[in-house]
Amino acid sequence: MTGRPLIGVSTYLEAGARWGVWELEAALLPAGYPRLVQRAGALAAMLPPDDPVHAAAAVARLDGLVIAGGPDVEPVRYGARPDPRTGPPSRARDAWELALIEAALTAGIPLLGICRGMQLLNIAVGGTLVQHIDGHTKAPGAFGRHPVKPVPGTRYADAVPEETSVPTYHHQSVDRLGKGLVASAHAADGTVEAIELASAGWVLGIQWHPEMGEDVRVMRALVRAASAGRAQGLC
Repeated sequence: MTGRPLIGVSTYLEAGARWGVWELEAALLPAGYPRLVQRAGALAAMLPPDDPVHAAAAVARLDGLVIAGGPDVEPVRYGARPDPRTGPPSRARDAWELALIEAALTAGIPLLGICRGMQLLNIAVGGTLVQHIDGHTKAPGAFGRHPVKPVPGTRYADAVPEETSVPTYHHQSVDRLGKGLVASAHAADGTVEAIELASAGWVLGIQWHPEMGEDVRVMRALVRAASAGRAQGLC
């Protein structure tokens, strides 16, 4: 095994996708995700929703995993009742991506959660969410920007040591941190913007959308960790 590491990126199913003369259900992923993986020096593989029992087998074929952004996680997953502003559930995707996260944590595969992916990481280890916050979207369908400040001494700060303006689009956020997680970046209003496992491998969640910007440092850090794990597997 040589060459670029293989990074899997979760996708979602969407009814009524249109291209050419076709209108069909499709497994979708905004192109910014695979492009970011490629710009960071890796190969990208799309992971459409599947039976959760297959998650470990899928992760075993990867060098790293990205859980992509998307709709709100069903509140029952963290023991809450739905807020009126919480979006409709995507149960198949919730189950698949939580199974992927569990498999990656068990196998020690480097893991990056983006937006919803960060929230799922928190839920997977027992954390909860705030179901609505204001000020972290520009308008429906439009990304905003705001500064994010790293916490010194964290994995995120190692990758991005200075305060940085990031593309953002979310209305939910981390509330209670899950077991073993620490906050590694915050917005000016105190919102947790990055989380990581302090005592296990390379596991990071970020609340913003790096695939919509030019900064590849977080993804490069994932790719470096994936490359290191791949090299160790060859020994």
